Amino acid sequence: MSVTAMLTPEMLALQERVRDFVAAVPRQLLVDMDADQVRYPKEFLEDAGRRGLLGLRFDPAYGGAGLRWPEEIVALEEVGVLGTALGCLYSLVSIVGEAIHHFGTPEQKEKYLRPMIAGEIGVAEGLTEPRGGSDFFGATTRARREGDVFYLTGQKRFVVGAEGADLFLIYAKVEGVDDPKEAMTAFLVERDFGVDVAHLYGLMGTRGGGTGRIVLRDTPVPVENVLGGEAGIGQGTAVFHQMMIPERMTSAGAAVGMGRASIEIAARYADRRRAFGQKIRRFEGVSFKIAESLTQLDAARALNFVVAHAIEAGGDAGRIRRLVSEAKKFSTEAAWDVVNHAMQILGGIGYTNVYPVEKMLRDVRLITIWTGTNEIMNLVIQHEFYKEFKRAAPRGRDVEVDAPGAYFEGEKIF
Repeated sequence: MSVTAMLTPEMLALQERVRDFVAAVPRQLLVDMDADQVRYPKEFLEDAGRRGLLGLRFDPAYGGAGLRWPEEIVALEEVGVLGTALGCLYSLVSIVGEAIHHFGTPEQKEKYLRPMIAGEIGVAEGLTEPRGGSDFFGATTRARREGDVFYLTGQKRFVVGAEGADLFLIYAKVEGVDDPKEAMTAFLVERDFGVDVAHLYGLMGTRGGGTGRIVLRDTPVPVENVLGGEAGIGQGTAVFHQMMIPERMTSAGAAVGMGRASIEIAARYADRRRAFGQKIRRFEGVSFKIAESLTQLDAARALNFVVAHAIEAGGDAGRIRRLVSEAKKFSTEAAWDVVNHAMQILGGIGYTNVYPVEKMLRDVRLITIWTGTNEIMNLVIQHEFYKEFKRAAPRGRDVEVDAPGAYFEGEKIF
């Protein structure tokens, strides 16, 4: 691994604990989830909670481990080898937990964050809508206040955990506020408040996580379930921006695990499979794919690790947003390339369910789309770069003047 030399003894110990947990996941659970025979594997979260592997970054006062992003990135890679569905369910505790940990009241943390970390309740996030995905502020879900109760009306789609989760983080606009950024508010909505599952999707991959469309029809939510309480009304935009860190970093970390699992299967196969009198790994067409895959994964792993440290160091929010977007984009695209390389090395047998690479290919295709498509990542990256670049004072050598014609009059016309 490209970052092994930088892992502390504590990180290595955590890595082994997560590997033990991942190794204990029943093979039949993975098979049944992919066959849509299991809709929501609550026992997976319960086991992770019992082992103290959920909510790694959160306050020990609520059951967390009090660790940092670099440790979580190490854990995410190991969970990633299970594929996207279980990786997502694991990550949702980090994602929804981030909102409660940063913005929740002490009462909300006690009521919801503690049992989430213990694996006692499942959580989901309602962000995407039928008329809006990447256009977050185009959301149409509304919250009407009457006294100490908000009534939510709207729909959310592609909700992992629509079937099975106990608690939903829902974004809605408070009626009577014109500016969508000031109206956006985050609500903690229990299933029993009146969350209807209108549709469960038939998915290409990432099956078994209960992904569906939910409908809220004047669903009553007490004001104490506004994230942050009364002070949290209109703070949904701040929640959203904070949430994009775990949304995208969990995808980046798990992507490396998916790619690693696939190329290890292919490398083992290439060292056994013989053709034209020798192992196929002796052929450049195969060995170069393995070399390229290893390089991409090491680069993604190193980028994730550096970004994890940058998040912990804090500083300019725009720069963090850019780096997180880079990590998500690069790691998910690397994983897609690597899994495709693995299938090509396996050849025809890789296209069958004899090996799990075909499942991983179906799974990994989603991660370049969700939590902001990689095209949106490109927009964020260049936007935040220009903001910083244009306000930065010149430093170091001015390389532009090193050209022979640098001072030719009338040539540099803009």
